[in-house]
Amino acid sequence: MDTNCFIRPAIEADIDAFFDICLKTANGGHDASTFYSDPHLPGYIWSVPYLKFARDFAFVLVQDGQPVGYVVGVPDTGGFDRDLQTNWWPFVRQQIGGLAPTRPRDADVMERIQNPRSGTAWLQDQYPAHLHINILPGLQASGWGRRMIGTELQALRNRGVGGVHLGVDPNNERAKGFYRHLGFSEFERDGSVAFAMRIDQALG
Repeated sequence: MDTNCFIRPAIEADIDAFFDICLKTANGGHDASTFYSDPHLPGYIWSVPYLKFARDFAFVLVQDGQPVGYVVGVPDTGGFDRDLQTNWWPFVRQQIGGLAPTRPRDADVMERIQNPRSGTAWLQDQYPAHLHINILPGLQASGWGRRMIGTELQALRNRGVGGVHLGVDPNNERAKGFYRHLGFSEFERDGSVAFAMRIDQALG
């Protein structure tokens, strides 16, 4: 494990790193820069709103002074969605107001911004929290992902959360193996793949 790395709580100044890391990992853990007309598009959905509205559950992996990964989560997916509906999505829609979809994944993300959903609806009753983790390709499979998930689960457990879930790209076999190894249960419905865990069974 790289000794030049450490995990710290996220801060407002990490916003550019959150946008960048999200873009550089949005293609099944690989760089998705060529898939989006606006490099901010993935981060508007999968990283920055967590930094803005759930910072107690946002942590950064730092290597040589630079953020190279993050893990984010929320204890209450439904409440988070309601908060974003009022305080985040109107701003984002304004930001992309003049954007026409020209790259492969523009239309999908723009639809998500118009009709947002942050968790996996059919899991959030039993597993109300959800999380996202992204680490730049050079440090994936380094052991830090496990430590970052452990940090996130501890923060959620400290809030008294009973269960957590997350979605996974169905084509990302490495990610699926990672979550299975950590003890998450795998669920599949309508072509979507998700993992969930009871916090009381989580990593120490």
